[in-house]
Amino acid sequence: MQPRQICLITGATGGIGEAIATLFDQQGFQLILQGRDQNKLLALQAKLAGRHRIVIADIADENQRAKLIDECFEQPETAPNLLINNAGVSHFKAFADVGGEDIDRLIATNLVAAIDLTRLFLSKVAQPVTVVNVGSAFGSIGYPGNTLYCASKFGLRGFTEALQRELSDSVHRICYFAPRATDTSINSPAVVEMNKVLGNSSDSPELVAQALLAFLKSNKLRAAVGWPEKLFARINGLLPEVVDNAISKQLKTILKFAKEK
Repeated sequence: MQPRQICLITGATGGIGEAIATLFDQQGFQLILQGRDQNKLLALQAKLAGRHRIVIADIADENQRAKLIDECFEQPETAPNLLINNAGVSHFKAFADVGGEDIDRLIATNLVAAIDLTRLFLSKVAQPVTVVNVGSAFGSIGYPGNTLYCASKFGLRGFTEALQRELSDSVHRICYFAPRATDTSINSPAVVEMNKVLGNSSDSPELVAQALLAFLKSNKLRAAVGWPEKLFARINGLLPEVVDNAISKQLKTILKFAKEK
């Protein structure tokens, strides 16, 4: 008999995180929901059918990350065996307008936090566990106006792949899951409008959550959501000049939106 899935979801209070929590609740998972906003966490907890825990923490803060993991493992019988590093922030801005605080905030939230939470999580477990790092199509495709976001997601993909290989003879499963553009509040109005103008497709958070659940049920270590983004990621790895040329035709439009205040 499979052990009950007890899942820690970071960034659970909106977008993809909330959709994952809702779907996993329906599937009978026991959840630990992390976020920074207590009211939003309580509202999410109230609308779910199961009895789930909430933990308020800012994962960009090293001490709060450690406290989060400690709280999750206080009671061995309710300790998580699945970690979904979902929390993240976006940053759509021309690089000339980027500030030092922008760099620190985004890298701390999107990359450092996921690496450190994975480290802390694995240091606590005495059973087989799964870690899913939620990346992005922009973890494989460098895109103008998203220099910082791409840097964080390229880094997350590299970290996950290296750790997968390091632990390939262990009982643990380390996964990378890459959605494409998703209809959430992480996207600024400029990004939404740009995607419309360029004809870029996006997915609902619910579709992404369903894809993640299917991925977990498979034996795969990596998965991407969306077409033609999957194809572009493959081409970019083999023939980046082809993608260079395709994006160069959109560059003026992209930078127009990236520079809008």
